[in-house]
Amino acid sequence: MPDIKNGHVLNATEMADLHADLQNQPAHDVISRAVIKNGVLAASEDPQATVRLNRAFSVELDTGKVANQKHSGRCWLFSTLNTIRHQFAAKYHVKDFELSESYLFFWDKVERANIFYDNILRTAQQPVTDREVAFYLSRPGEDGGQWAMGAALVQKYGVVPASAMPESFNTNDTTGFAATLDLKLRKDAVTLRRLVAAGASDSEIVAVRSQALKEVYRMAAYSFGEPPATFDLEYKDDKQVYHRDADLTPKAFFDKYFNVDLDDYVVVTNSPDKPFNQLYSLPSQDNIVGGKPITFLNLSMDVLKKTAIDQLQGGETVWFGNDVLQQMSRDRGFLDSQLYRTADLFGVDLSLTKAERLAYGEAEVSHAMTLTGVDLVHREPVRWKVENSWGEKNCDKGYFVMTDAWMDDFVYEVVVHKRYLSTEQQALLAMTPDELPAWDPLQ
Repeated sequence: MPDIKNGHVLNATEMADLHADLQNQPAHDVISRAVIKNGVLAASEDPQATVRLNRAFSVELDTGKVANQKHSGRCWLFSTLNTIRHQFAAKYHVKDFELSESYLFFWDKVERANIFYDNILRTAQQPVTDREVAFYLSRPGEDGGQWAMGAALVQKYGVVPASAMPESFNTNDTTGFAATLDLKLRKDAVTLRRLVAAGASDSEIVAVRSQALKEVYRMAAYSFGEPPATFDLEYKDDKQVYHRDADLTPKAFFDKYFNVDLDDYVVVTNSPDKPFNQLYSLPSQDNIVGGKPITFLNLSMDVLKKTAIDQLQGGETVWFGNDVLQQMSRDRGFLDSQLYRTADLFGVDLSLTKAERLAYGEAEVSHAMTLTGVDLVHREPVRWKVENSWGEKNCDKGYFVMTDAWMDDFVYEVVVHKRYLSTEQQALLAMTPDELPAWDPLQ
């Protein structure tokens, strides 16, 4: 019998049994050759996926060319700005209009450093091994984020066209800047915690903190360029008519041209590892002090899908959070829960419920994209059209097609206007949210 208390040492008899079990598997040598030669994914791929993922949609919005986040983790910003720019494109007939992700990315770095200093000072009496402190120190300058973080940036700083603050080397590839900013913020954390431990005065701490933030601003300005205070909006519409609106501020541009109140939108989450019909918050990831907080309304998957369908049928695209690395073909733009039949290939049970995947570390919200279409059969979704932000050379000109089963398994959030919620669901938005820990899988 295995020694559960002290650990179990494999002996020669058991090793022989492992070998014998392999030899007894049907066609084990054929399977081994196929996997060794072609790799796990290619050997397990289901050829029927191409049939399931036919690119025909009964509801499909015209969204034009996709954007490209390149080598950065700014998908949440791209998807946020995609949903906004699509409204501008439809209203003003500028199909491929793009907003500047660099502009909001700059301000996110400054704001996130500012709130990082708050969190470090608030937890300065806790050891660095404390789970919350360790969380802040593990990812101080990261690129990733949530929809509410993008919304908070838009509400505070407005938006600008891509032409007013274009991409740079360091926004297209954030590797060098992110590593340097991580080091900078951790160094600042050491300094601030030492000041607190030494009993420094509030004024001394404020002065050091202020200088540290100036240095972060300088680093961002050197790397991305300083954001414009004003700009001239110039564009040709789809009929090649020229338009110009001079000397706009980013806030004035947003208020004048975008008929959207971001406070009317709700992040509907499907996280079955925690109770449904409950509002949750994630303050550990808020990026602006006093800005829009991160909240999730946790509902069943059928509600999440219904609200997304209703919004698409209303002519508006949908931001959604997902785990794109699961059952995905980047080249062909496939998202299908049965794309790679690895359990069948190895003859093992790999089934986990969505709640189990979240609870045991198998699931994460690794990416944000935009729903732009859905195919309904007898009013039920069969597959979805997905706008990504990896450029036109990936997927089908940048677009994924996703089975409804993949959505059930690997989609965790959609952002929808609250009018698509029932009266009872809207009432839940007034409740005091339960605070999620920094390490919750929705982070």
